[in-house]
Amino acid sequence: MLQWLEERTGIVGQINTFLTEDVPGGASYWYVFGSATLVALVIQIVTGIFLTFYYAPSAATAWESTKFIYDKVNFGEFVIGVHYWGASVMIALVALHLLQVLIWGAYKRPREIMWVVGVILFLFTLVMGLTGYLLPWDLNAYFASQVSINITGSAPVLGEWVKGFLQDGPSMGTLTINRFFGIHVWLVPALLVLLAVGHLTIFRHNGAAGPADDKPPVRKPGRFWPNQLFMDTAVSVAAFAIMVILAIAAPPELLNKADPNNSTFVPSPAWYFLPLYGVLRLTPPSLEVVGTIVVPTLFLLVLLLLPWIDRNPSRVISRRPALMGITVVLVLFIIGTGIYGQAAINQAAVQSGGNVGICAVACSHEEKVAATGGGTSLLAGKTIYLQKCAACHNASGAGIAGTFPPLAANAFVTGDPKAVIDIVVNGKTGPLTVEGKPYNGAMPAWKGQLTNAQIASIVTYIRNDWGNKAGAVTEAQVAAEAK
Repeated sequence: MLQWLEERTGIVGQINTFLTEDVPGGASYWYVFGSATLVALVIQIVTGIFLTFYYAPSAATAWESTKFIYDKVNFGEFVIGVHYWGASVMIALVALHLLQVLIWGAYKRPREIMWVVGVILFLFTLVMGLTGYLLPWDLNAYFASQVSINITGSAPVLGEWVKGFLQDGPSMGTLTINRFFGIHVWLVPALLVLLAVGHLTIFRHNGAAGPADDKPPVRKPGRFWPNQLFMDTAVSVAAFAIMVILAIAAPPELLNKADPNNSTFVPSPAWYFLPLYGVLRLTPPSLEVVGTIVVPTLFLLVLLLLPWIDRNPSRVISRRPALMGITVVLVLFIIGTGIYGQAAINQAAVQSGGNVGICAVACSHEEKVAATGGGTSLLAGKTIYLQKCAACHNASGAGIAGTFPPLAANAFVTGDPKAVIDIVVNGKTGPLTVEGKPYNGAMPAWKGQLTNAQIASIVTYIRNDWGNKAGAVTEAQVAAEAK
């Protein structure tokens, strides 16, 4: 039978050649990241196909069908968990593989194109995670994706077009879910498979680079079969075991259904986007496009062009001190901004207290506010603000790019108090422009949820913190606008 197949296809000989070839430098666990990533991709595709049997992509059914999978489908929660954690494992494996190739200098001639394809693979893997985040349509899915869409919209030239393409309407809804579903289920997986095939084809043409050495790879004892294949299999099984353990021990939560009017919920991005979130929080509101668009774009371009930027012909680590030093700094920066991003989320989620004072030191303006009856309102307003408003507008008043406008250094906030009171009392939904920048969040109406005195305290606080300087707002002023 095998002879008959070989005579007509040649596939048996090709497989035999592939399995019995020597591995440059000998079999090593350093070579396992690529094959483990491929296995993770297959697991994502298989579990994703299972979930599409039950998932219904619309605003009316997305959350309900996800809950049905959790509650009614045999092993549904487990499969969701494997799919959820599988995305994290796959992204981690691709990142480690890229880092290893960078450290070993395996992007140098003749492997430049293979490196570029690998970077694009990493980018589309992140896109896969980003588009899948919205599909459960719970609170975190809604608000985290809203932030992502609006950040995309802040990009110059094509930003508004891309935002319109992703959102597919004036606000997020069924069309948005369908757009993300199509990208996540059909477009990105197809591109990932094509890129993976291309990556492997180029790899077969160039061969393995071997360890970071300028000498030609030595064919040490150790063939792909059984030596390297055993190592690849062991690490792939370990990666799958991690997915299974996390799916059982820490299954992903399904929060309440998306509610655009929920102003107290603090959205949390996936861990692999925390560094970007941290950079955003470190960027002043006036320069937010630098943190959201410029820095990530430059980082991606440097990665893509690295084979041509690095003109050092040596692959030896000790002979590339500048690049290795930059790599260490970048890795530490990514870890640090990720930790900072998580800390910023935790701070915004605090329901009382907080570490942002009304003013760093006593100032004459505070005394003036207190003299007009606003002293108590400042303290009470700060507490209520941290409980009800900081989740969207940030404890520092910086807001969220493209979604919730900043309150700090905002002329509208310190302007006519009637206009500010009107928005707090009656709410505002839909696109608006503040200080020349577009936003598209949902400000709920606090009339009936807070007393007039509490609203007066909040408005007084936001008009007199973070460098804002305006007069106090009284309960009577709020009552007049709330009629």
